[in-house]
Amino acid sequence: MTVLTNLASQLNRKDERPNIELARELMETNNIEGIQEIVENLANPSRKIKVDCIKVVYEIGKVKPELISDYAEIFINLLKSPNNRLVWGAMQVLSTIAEISAIVLMKHLHTIKLAVKIGSVITTDKGILTLAKLAAVYEQNHKRIFPFLIEHLKTCRTKEIPQHAESTLVAVTTETKDEFLNVLREREPYMTKPQAKRVQRIYRQLLE
Repeated sequence: MTVLTNLASQLNRKDERPNIELARELMETNNIEGIQEIVENLANPSRKIKVDCIKVVYEIGKVKPELISDYAEIFINLLKSPNNRLVWGAMQVLSTIAEISAIVLMKHLHTIKLAVKIGSVITTDKGILTLAKLAAVYEQNHKRIFPFLIEHLKTCRTKEIPQHAESTLVAVTTETKDEFLNVLREREPYMTKPQAKRVQRIYRQLLE
């Protein structure tokens, strides 16, 4: 029996609750075939079904990333989709499987970096988190990714700095701590008080 009938669009619902509930049911029952059907329908001709499916996949990834990690290359390919909702949804998904699918994601590092550079706000937000998680897995990953993260923090919009710095924090090492802090200090004078307060919390975390 198909699980697609439980998608929000197929129930004529405009909220995400059915998709969230379907994800929970698939996880609780360890329904591998159902999850595979959801992933396969990311290529469905119906835009509504595709959008519902990416939401279901993301909800699974947040809790049990191991159930969707085998499909990493499918999610990476969605970063090239003309459908922006699928692009940022795919990047959200990648942020949940970055650690356990690091080897696969590193093969497509250029694609992920490009999506961060040209993508929407959500794509960039989740892309920075994805890259930071990748950088934290292996030293060789760190060498290829951390300079990109630093350059991003130097040039991104001021209002993005706190969130992106918080995401990058997971990739900061003893050797790169000073470089990271220096970038934040250089940009701090241009921040609002709430933005600066968030960045100062990062200082305290690193300097404790």
